[in-house]
Amino acid sequence: MTRQKVETKNAPSPIGPYSQAIVAGGFVFASGQAGLDPQTGRLISRDVIEQTAQTLRNLQGVLEAAGSSLERVLKTTVFLADMNDFAAMNEAYARFFTQNPPARTTIQAARLPLDARVEIELIALMNE
Repeated sequence: MTRQKVETKNAPSPIGPYSQAIVAGGFVFASGQAGLDPQTGRLISRDVIEQTAQTLRNLQGVLEAAGSSLERVLKTTVFLADMNDFAAMNEAYARFFTQNPPARTTIQAARLPLDARVEIELIALMNE
């Protein structure tokens, strides 16, 4: 099985030795993204709703570069710095997955990179 690295300017550059995503076996495996501005690499806000929306826009950019889309997402994992932000994250998340939302796990993490309040990783199908 071959695997292909995905790289796009429509999402922040990795801050470590990993790829934005890998395509293999008809799937896209996207690394965790946070609410960073792709141009500056800085958090766009301290607000969890704004961070969640930017996180999903970043993932959308990665998926498009891979030849997929948010509509093809099968599974997401959401990491929250504080589970008290669950309702606010959910509000923003629901705007991106309006029909047939993917399976999801939400976990509270002790600390996220760059002190983000939310990070999301996902697995999606490639476009047919």
